[in-house]
Amino acid sequence: MGEVQGVADDGRRTGAEEAESVADGHLLRRWARRAVDSLQKRRGEINSLNVFPIPDSDTGTNLLFTMRAALDSAETIEDDVRSAGRVANALARGAVSGARGNSGVILSQVIRGIAESVQGERIDGRSFANSLTTATTLASRAVSDLVEGTIVTVLRASGEAAQECVDTRTPSGEDLASVVAAAADAAAVALNKTPEQLDVLASAGVVDAGGFGLVLILDAFVEVVTGKSQVREDLGTPDLRSASLVDVSAFDHDWAHKSPIECGDHSEQDFEVMYLVDDSDDDRMAALRTRLSVLGDSTVIVSDGFGGWSVHVHCCDAGAAVEAGLEAGKVHGIRISSFLVDERDQLVARAERRFPGAGARGVLAVVAGESAAALFESEGATVLRCDDAPVTRAQLLGRIRQMERSEVLVLPNGALTAQELVAVSAAARDPLHQVLLLSTSSMVQGLAALAVHDAQRNVADDGFTMSEAAAATRWGSLRIAVERSLTYVGTCDPGDAIGLMGHEVVLIGPDVAESSARLVDLALGSGGELVTLLMGADAPDDLAAQLEAHVIAHHPGVDVLVYQGDQPGDLFQLGVE
Repeated sequence: MGEVQGVADDGRRTGAEEAESVADGHLLRRWARRAVDSLQKRRGEINSLNVFPIPDSDTGTNLLFTMRAALDSAETIEDDVRSAGRVANALARGAVSGARGNSGVILSQVIRGIAESVQGERIDGRSFANSLTTATTLASRAVSDLVEGTIVTVLRASGEAAQECVDTRTPSGEDLASVVAAAADAAAVALNKTPEQLDVLASAGVVDAGGFGLVLILDAFVEVVTGKSQVREDLGTPDLRSASLVDVSAFDHDWAHKSPIECGDHSEQDFEVMYLVDDSDDDRMAALRTRLSVLGDSTVIVSDGFGGWSVHVHCCDAGAAVEAGLEAGKVHGIRISSFLVDERDQLVARAERRFPGAGARGVLAVVAGESAAALFESEGATVLRCDDAPVTRAQLLGRIRQMERSEVLVLPNGALTAQELVAVSAAARDPLHQVLLLSTSSMVQGLAALAVHDAQRNVADDGFTMSEAAAATRWGSLRIAVERSLTYVGTCDPGDAIGLMGHEVVLIGPDVAESSARLVDLALGSGGELVTLLMGADAPDDLAAQLEAHVIAHHPGVDVLVYQGDQPGDLFQLGVE
């Protein structure tokens, strides 16, 4: 081992003497930075070891992403950085919310264990040992089917060694350096034994990838505490092969040749689904765990200790996994990865055979009103009407699948809630279809997006450009109140005109023409070059002409486009670009 020079939060050098004297929040942030650096440097090496549970070569990337999310959260603290407890809490919140993959979720519990064990200004040997023991308990509870020879096995060994060190060598618990060194050394020994515990590792001649990453993270802790680097020449030996020698095709993972429909009762899955859940409780999360265990495997559900949960599962039906989460609480941060990416060329060819012209991109718009539907169709969009009743998730999903296109851009135009759209998006994507749901909250935003649609662009670039156009369009609407109600700007009575910008009521008035002009003025108050008016079925015959004349008279240089939409409810929608 050789001396290393750390860098304190204020840029000063830190050596062994200084590191030992500041076992506080600053030390935890330095550890997080050092761990990120180490994972960044050896990410490829960790990825090459990744053969269990799925040989998708992303464990190093997932650990790095999770550790970086923890660090980013801790870096936001500007005062009271010396509090180890406060920094540990920030690290835990960031790790759980940003966790990627099975290994990342387990790492988040290691960091949460530190947060639960460190309550004061400093972290000592006893609290560090307790944090590893707590983390082992949290991780073991989180995993539905615990398998030996994985990162949890390595974590358990490190915790047992740390606790033994406290009990026998440093009873006072003050010697943090001895405890973290004992934990890291035990983790390295346990890592080298993982091929003896898991046949798939032995067959590939590798150690567990997640466990390897955990050793690096613990070694980073040793570095910042002692000021000395850890060089382990025997880490991952014996029989550790290079990435080029690991033949994942030798394993029995025939999932790479099946579609989700063909999965049936096979244990192999097609998708990794992750999301965060808020506004829930232990009972509902326990029910979610049971539901996900039926849908798939590798189910891991962890709490950040502050009322939020991170959910991970491998499954065949990604949509069902997301829908199960919607029943448990408020779902956000959804990430879905396909294990079938390597087979994409083959699957696209299958799509072309199933759907003549499937390579063409399609745009699906949810629209209300006969004339509005004709307008969207004239611009090349497929239309799903919602005149008489709200569109359901099943209807939208069914229409997406009926389009027989491998790439589909959806303009929801405010017809479904964000959570409903998330569920549809997850269910619609499969190896044969790339589906992007764009953020259009009204038909005028949908028209703005459709105006910049270019099927010759890459689908992601096309979707981004269309989303930008929609986001740059301020929109509003005018409707007639049907009942007395209280709004942010006062009480409206039946028959009053109600003006909205987005979803917020901004004006109430007894006269439609006057209220319409006021709404246009508000919409153009912060500037604009083009006003688009989409007139509703119940709009007075002369209202469009009056509004066009008002814009010309009071807002020189602003162009006006008027379309008949015939949509129910709104007398008109307006968009400002």
